[in-house]
Amino acid sequence: MTQLASLTKLLPTYARLDVTFTDGEGSYLIDAEGKRYLDLFAGIAVVGLGHRHPAPLAAAQAQLERLWHVSNLYFTEPMQELAQKLSDRFGGSQAFFCNSGAESIEAALKWARKATGRSEIVALEGSFHGRTFGALSVTGQPEKRAAFEPLVPGAVFATQETLADHVGPQTAAILLEPVQGEGGVHPLSPAVLAQARALADRHGALLILDEVQTGVGRSGEFFAWQRLGVKPHAVTLAKGLANGLPIGALLVADDAPTGFEPGDHASTFGGNPVACAAACAVVDTVDDALLEHVRSISDLLAAGLSQFGEVRGLGLLLAVELDTPAWPVVEAALEHGLVLGSAGERTLRLTPPLTISASEVAQAITLLTEVLA
Repeated sequence: MTQLASLTKLLPTYARLDVTFTDGEGSYLIDAEGKRYLDLFAGIAVVGLGHRHPAPLAAAQAQLERLWHVSNLYFTEPMQELAQKLSDRFGGSQAFFCNSGAESIEAALKWARKATGRSEIVALEGSFHGRTFGALSVTGQPEKRAAFEPLVPGAVFATQETLADHVGPQTAAILLEPVQGEGGVHPLSPAVLAQARALADRHGALLILDEVQTGVGRSGEFFAWQRLGVKPHAVTLAKGLANGLPIGALLVADDAPTGFEPGDHASTFGGNPVACAAACAVVDTVDDALLEHVRSISDLLAAGLSQFGEVRGLGLLLAVELDTPAWPVVEAALEHGLVLGSAGERTLRLTPPLTISASEVAQAITLLTEVLA
């Protein structure tokens, strides 16, 4: 145990690295000793616009001067504005706001069961949907579920190749990540997504896409499904939506079953005015120019990473498969002033700010070359 870990009063739910960050600016973090780090992790795909981006910063500050919280028995302007902006991006939807990705999945599971009257959820092996009981129950990683079983019944796990074998008249929903993030950064085949929508329509089930990591521009479109070409019945969002303030959302398409009625679901802090104000600014900032930048920088970063191993992913959710364990590389990179993540024994995961520049990508490749030398 490190000295810092031995002194902390936090429960040991994370294997934290021995650094305390105090400031952030753009693509950089600064620790308590004043050392600067190039951040290619962005809080696990959360700080999509970079640290202290002026648009959500100004929006949150302005809202803090007006109103912090009211009950969801009432409307607030930021909540209504955000729901409309997301509907416009989705092509017509209604929103339920909460505080995290796991909460958005919990809402989606309840919605699907209520809307269909069925209880079975088909998810993929290797998937990750959250740590709460419902979200963990549909997470296709047995090692994450084992210590907490029995979990919520009704989850069925398939591979991309066997999806059709598991969907039928008993299925409430098919739940898929466009890119499996925590499961190793494995993109979903467009053909499989098209098959999933066809299976859902054939059997009266619902197609739900977990875009907690891929949403809000990370794929190079606002939603990853827009790149893959198949619209779902519903989508979950969180991470990058408010650039670091806690928020989650379930979006249900206007032409999908409504399902919920008053009293079916709730979140005390869901739709918080400050988080929603920041999210509105984020949605406005993720415009066509930024999305084009994401696609261009993705190609540049992937090309640079290819010298280290197989590169896979979509947009700025990328991984490189090393021929050595990944976690020691993450630790060594931190010493060199580079923040990275991992997603598997030999998999480096990179989720930099969407605003990262070409020169910062070049700097990152230089630092990583030094680490792996």
